[in-house]
Parts: sequence; C-alpha cells; structure tokens
Amino acid sequence: MSRSAHPAGPRHADVLPEGHYSAPAADLNALDPKVWSHTVSRGDDGVVRVGGIDVKQLAEEFGTPGYFLDEADFRERARAWRTAFGHDADVFYAGKAFLSRAVVRWLHEEGLNLDVCSGGELATALSAGMPADRIAFHGNNKSEEEIRTAVEVGVGRIVLDSFQEIVRVAHIAQSLGKRQRAQIRVTVGVEAHTHEFIATAHEDQKFGIGLADGQAAEAVRRALALDGLELVGIHSHIGSQIFDMAGFEVAARRVVKLLAEVRDEHGVELPEIDLGGGLGIAYTSEDDPREPHEIAKALSEIVTRECEAAKLRTPRISVEPGRAIVGPTAFTLYEVGTIKPLDGLRTYVSVDGGMSDNIRTALYDAEYSVALVSRASDAEPMLVRVVGKHCESGDIVVKDAFLPADLAPGDLIAVPATGAYCRSMASNYNHALRPPVVAVHDGEARVIVRRETEEDILRLDVG
Repeated sequence: MSRSAHPAGPRHADVLPEGHYSAPAADLNALDPKVWSHTVSRGDDGVVRVGGIDVKQLAEEFGTPGYFLDEADFRERARAWRTAFGHDADVFYAGKAFLSRAVVRWLHEEGLNLDVCSGGELATALSAGMPADRIAFHGNNKSEEEIRTAVEVGVGRIVLDSFQEIVRVAHIAQSLGKRQRAQIRVTVGVEAHTHEFIATAHEDQKFGIGLADGQAAEAVRRALALDGLELVGIHSHIGSQIFDMAGFEVAARRVVKLLAEVRDEHGVELPEIDLGGGLGIAYTSEDDPREPHEIAKALSEIVTRECEAAKLRTPRISVEPGRAIVGPTAFTLYEVGTIKPLDGLRTYVSVDGGMSDNIRTALYDAEYSVALVSRASDAEPMLVRVVGKHCESGDIVVKDAFLPADLAPGDLIAVPATGAYCRSMASNYNHALRPPVVAVHDGEARVIVRRETEEDILRLDVG
C-alpha cells in the first residue's frame, strides 16, 4: 500500500469531534523544543536526529520500541539544578523517575545527590559508586532488611514515614551501634492541582505523618527521645507534575511553623527542610514549566521569609527533582504497524509497544505529544489516537494528537518526554519484552539498559 492509499480519518479542525486535543500545529514537521531534548532536530532529509544520529539508524541498530536518552541533555539539566541551588542547598535526584548505573555515574559526576525508595534502587546506586552519605532513603513501608542495609552502608538520611518506622529505624541503628540521620515526612494538607494518584500532601493518602492533627509534632517528640536517631529535619512533598509555586509556599509556611514549635518545646532548631520534588515538565506545547533558577529563587525566598517571621535560622534546603531532569531527555521510538480510520471520530494508529512501555496514559490519564520522525510530510493533518498492541482497550499511548494523513505502516513515530517513569514502570504484560534504554551522545549510541529477551522471561519461570 502506498503512503497515500489508505483511507484517512478526520482531517480538518472544523469537522473534528469534540475532545481534549489541541489544534494541529501549523507545521507537523516542526519539533517544539519545549517537549524534545536539546540535541533533537530534523535534518534536511526530513529524518529526526538526536545526538547527531538519525532515528532510522537507531531503529535499525537497536530495534523498536526503544527509549533513546540524550546524555548531553541529561547532564545539562542536572547541572542547571545544581547551579541554581548552589552550595548552600542539596539537590537529590529522585531515582524512582528512572535509575540505571550509567545515570548514577552521571549524577555523581555532576555533583547531585540521590534519593532511593527500595533496596533495589539502593543496590543500583551503590554498585555504580554513589557515596552512601549522598543517598536518602524514602518509602512508606521499608522492610527491616532494607533499613538494616541502609544503616549499615551509612546512607546520609532515612526519611521516616510512620510511628512504627521511627521505632524500627532507631532500634536497628542502635543494634548496629550507629546513630542514623533522619527526617520526618509530614503531610501538610496541601492539595496540589494534579491527578489524584500523584497528589501526596493532602491528609487522605498513604504518605507521611499528619501535621494538622498534631501527629507530626508527636513524631518529632518520639524521634528526639530515641538514641538510635539523629533527627535533622522535616520533609514535605506535595505532589507531581506541578507548575504553580503557590502550593510550595503554603507547604513551606506550615513546615516552618512546625520547626518553630519544635524549637519552643524542645529547644532544638532542626537544620534541614526538604520540600520534595514534583515540578512539572512539558509533555505538550500547552505545558509551561519553570526553569531551575526560577524554582530555586522562589523556594529560597519562601523559606527565608517564613523563617525570618518565625525568628528561626534558615535551614538548609533540599529538593528532589527527578522527572524535571530525566523526563525531557528521552523519547520512545515506535514503528507503525496498522492504521484504522473510524469515520467521523479519529484514526487509530497501532505501534509495536504500548502500555507495557508507557503505562502513564492508562494510569494517570497523562497527555503526550507525538511526531512522524522517519521522514517529513506535507500531507494535511489527521486526528489520531496512538495505541499499543496489548489486549486492553485502555492500551493508549497518546490519546489525541495530529499526524500527517499519509502516515503508513513501517513509518517511525516518536513520543517525546518519556524519560521519567516509563521505563521505571514498564511491565511484561502479555509477556512483552521491556525495551532497551539507549544513551546517545556526540554521534555515538550505547545501550545502558538492554532489551529483555524471551530467555529472560523463561529463566524466571521455574515450571
């Protein structure tokens, strides 16, 4: 079938069905720099390149689907966060967004710290040479084995998430003859404007210890009384994919009030305050994220102002960007398999991946962009839904977007801003093989997480 032979779906904006999509871009060949990594460009031949290598070459060498990570862009973003906050604050990369040994080495080289939330993430960090004292350990239900390992290797802090964990960490540290540095995670009652499943600071959720009902103050009392703990600060995290700084201002005010109460009751000024992460990135052209230097200035001013009002010394600030660093650095490359126009609705474009490599659309109703990257096209736009090959109606990668009407099987399309959470949350649903992560830098590409094989799946099946 020629590229123009298949029947096209809806094309013109004035006849499109109602839906949550943007009008088609004036030029479907254009690549919005807000949603693509910095070295991505379209060549004179119409083929998109990253790090100097075109996607057709990448697809031929590494296959599809695959995550292609722009190493220069990752390092640049990490460096921007480190520079923005300077030496008087700490930047902890949130490993849950995406973690591999190569990424750990990049973080170490760029001067960032790392937070982990499982024994597996801790093992990855240590195996790649991240100093233990630059690691923070999160989680709402850390196992005793995980805590023991963290204390033994000397992680820089453990974030305490419950009354049981306060006792558990203190007991394990004391049994090892150590005093573990710790922060208490509090829920500050801020409802971030985000999806219910990624809002983390309102009271009705699993993370943290409540501030409004006095439980956080009681947690501080208990932590200060235990010999195995050195309580160094308060931790707060209000959600994910946040663009508005107003929630951070409310959270900081409430955390500083708790610090003042701790001083008044115990005569102790805790030296650290961690405001978490959750800063948003651009998944579509409509998103408008803040730059690291803007975020650093705003957070510093908020904390300083509130501490001055409470007559407290300004504590050392920590932040935890994960998505904001790795999210924009990667795209997922797919090959188009089938194209199915639905008259009066949209055209369904099926690719060789799906919810096994990007669950976020199904899980969070996330929105993404998409582009034809193996060639340019001057065809008019058609409204498409990019879907996967799995046995679920909800197997959607991009809900609604525009691609050229001459799209055909065998074309390569790419979804940008998939560096965060896509590989971390990937699955073997339908026994799919999880895609590789390929780092691209200065004309060279190398696998940093290899593609799974059928042998990998069968090796775990003991029969």
